[in-house]
This record gives sequence, C-alpha cells and structure tokens, in this order.
Amino acid sequence: MGTTRGMKNEGTKMQKNNKRILFICPYPLNEAPSQRFRFEQYFDILKKNGFVVKSCSFIDLSTWKILYTSGHFLNKTWGIVKGFIKRMFLLFYVPTFDFIFIHREATPVGPPWFEWIVTFILRKKIIYDFDDSIWLPNTSNGNRIAALFKWHSKVNAICRWSYKVSCGNSYLCSYAKKYNHAVVVNPTTIDSINLHNPSLFQPLISSKVIIGWTGTHSTLKYLDPLIQVFQFLTNKYNENIQFLIIADQPPSISIPNLIFKEWNLQTEIQDLQRMDIGVMPLPNDEWAKGKCGFKALQYMALEIAAVVSPIGVNTSIIENGVNGFLADSTEKWETYLSRLIEDVQLRKAMGKAGRRKIEANYSVASNAANFLSLFE
Repeated sequence: MGTTRGMKNEGTKMQKNNKRILFICPYPLNEAPSQRFRFEQYFDILKKNGFVVKSCSFIDLSTWKILYTSGHFLNKTWGIVKGFIKRMFLLFYVPTFDFIFIHREATPVGPPWFEWIVTFILRKKIIYDFDDSIWLPNTSNGNRIAALFKWHSKVNAICRWSYKVSCGNSYLCSYAKKYNHAVVVNPTTIDSINLHNPSLFQPLISSKVIIGWTGTHSTLKYLDPLIQVFQFLTNKYNENIQFLIIADQPPSISIPNLIFKEWNLQTEIQDLQRMDIGVMPLPNDEWAKGKCGFKALQYMALEIAAVVSPIGVNTSIIENGVNGFLADSTEKWETYLSRLIEDVQLRKAMGKAGRRKIEANYSVASNAANFLSLFE
C-alpha cells in the first residue's frame, strides 16, 4: 500500500515472535531534539534486546524544512493534510504491533481521535511520552494559527487511556499521575559515549572566553533577561569574551561580540565545544517548570561549565558550586559568569564534575534499563 512509504523500518526481525514497537512522532527522524534524545537514540538498544522497531512521523521532511519559515502557506497546509492521511491509513497497520509509543501526540491539532481508536477499538497498549508541559498553551509567532486548534485538553485523556506514561521529569509526572498510576520518570538523556563525548572531537581553540547558548527559534526569547548581563560582561572584559548563539534562526538581540551559528546536525558537537561556558536562562513559570534541562545536559556532557536558572529539573541536575552554578538574579548571573571567565581551572573542574553527573544519571547507558522497562 502507498502508506508504507510513510513508515520507516528501523529494525529487522532477529528471531520469531519478537515484540514489535511502533513509534509515532510529530517530526521526521534525526531532526527534532525532543525525539532524538528521548527515544531515537534507544533504537539500537531495543533491537539488541529483540524488539522490532518502526516509526511514522506526522510531518514529512519537506514540510519540516519550511514549517517554521514565513510563507509557504499552501505547502504547509498540504503537508498537514498528508499527515492526517498517513495517520488514517496507519490504523490498518497498528494491529500488527504490540506497543504503540506516542511522543507528545499522534496529530498536532484536533482531538485525540487516533489515540482513542488505538485504545478502544484496536485494544493496543499505548506508551505515552512527553517532555514539556504540553497541556498548557504556549503560543509563539511560528504557531499562532495552529495554537487555535491545538486541543490541549487531550493530554489528560491520552494519559488516562495509556498503558504507561513516560515523562521527562518529576514535575511532568505529578501531572500525569492525576490520570494514570503507571507513570515512569524517563529523563531526557545524552549519548555520552558515541556523541556527546569530548574525546571524540577536536574543539576549535580561541584566545577569548566564549559564553554560549543553544536552542531553537521558540526559546530564543529566554535570552532577553541576559542582555543586561551580557552588556555588563562586555564592559568589564572588553574584547576578551565572545557570545555564541547556536539556533535554527538568528537572534534579534543586539550585543557586542556576538557570533551566530546556524544549528547543523553534522557539526553540532564541534559547535558546542567552542563554548567555555554554557548558559540556560529560564523564566519562573509553569511551562518552564516542565523543561527537562536539555541544554544543561549537553553542556555538562561535553565538560562545559554551566550556569542555569534554578527552575524545575535544573535544581536536580546542577549542584550549585560543584558541577555548575544556579543563578536566580541578575547579580548572580554577573557574579558566576565573571568567576568562570577569570578562573580557567574552575571551568575545567566544573566541566569534569558535570560530565560525571551526566554519565551517572542522565546518559543513555545509565537509563537503558529504565527505558526498556516501558515495554514490559
């Protein structure tokens, strides 16, 4: 059938009667961080444990490439329509799987009709996974129209219908437990062996101290409160520092010594390794409390000293003054960043302590058994 083109075979049978898992996700593989670091990097582990793995995204690659750009209205609309058509035909294949792993939602707009059919008509086990407070509206310029049709209330319904719920941190779990008792803390993790491993890459050496941030167009706004801090540091250290921003779109902020690097999968690690210090500012709101600390995890895995806001899971990841700093005011941001700029040995010590924390608690290797338990 034509729908087989929309399904990507991620594994082949190793033996008869293997358990089969269908991963249903919003975006194409190897593109979105939430997918890459929550389940895609476990595919090989699943295969080695005898599972057959397939995936089907809602958005195809051509639509993904224009989704957050201006214009292309007809192409975007057709891409969404194609996604719904794929989901409808996919229902014919769902009965051949033992587990249906749904990341965030089966369809980006509208009610949870797909999940309802899978649960009550096809009687399949859903593992429902999310890493943000997706029951809350979070409108940006890129999704204003889609937000009108998001149907945020479907999150609690899918939680109720699911066999298990996989959440990125304890804050998200506390919400899911209102609707389902089988809730598992499944943190966003880092492949500290094959990817975020500083020994595998040769970093670019700079005579200047580089303070960096990485993210997407939707989180660039979180940098705004640090503009004053960056200006303070520029006045204090002049040309001895630079600010590196890695994102899918250029920032709108204007500060001296700013370097913008467009995010690129092939150079992701080398670009991050240009940083001496990584920052992760967050507002103190309900949406931010659901964040899973991904930026901090990346910095720490690469032995980059991290300064972050003490919001949500960040307070569990960072031990203040040991493997990073927690900054909750302009004065603390200025103080901690100044200490790290001036003390290279402190940066190195915090970087190494940060990597040890990742390897022990937030790596693929440390979380593999927990992830496999979702399919028991």
